[in-house]
Amino acid sequence: MNFARVAAAAVVAWIVSIAIGFIVNMYILADLARANAAAMRPEADLMGNLPVGFAFLLLGFFAFAYAYAKGYEGGNGVMERIRFGVVVAFIVIGFGVIWQWVVFPISGSFGAAIAIDTVVEMAIYGAIVGAIYKPVGIPA
Repeated sequence: MNFARVAAAAVVAWIVSIAIGFIVNMYILADLARANAAAMRPEADLMGNLPVGFAFLLLGFFAFAYAYAKGYEGGNGVMERIRFGVVVAFIVIGFGVIWQWVVFPISGSFGAAIAIDTVVEMAIYGAIVGAIYKPVGIPA
């Protein structure tokens, strides 16, 4: 395993995720978030917590890239990368996202939108991590 490529893949995916997260939260899911505002932190509190969230997001991307590198099977480039991301998405949905809906008073439509977004984003991150990590000599 090449730890430098794992780290590079994690950092690039993390940076992309911050940009995607901004677009998703400020534009795509903004109306659903406003409709569920009673279950959310006030914006000032949210902004104060972002540094901790970003730090743990980076830690998560290191684990994501490491898991990709450990599980790489040498399959069909882009499809293997996307498939990895989708598998991770279902882990995240099963252990976390669904519990946001169970525990917090958010609507089913908001919970479903978060789950769909998770699948799409994780597929993108799988593609990014796999493209950067890919072992030497493996076609893109």
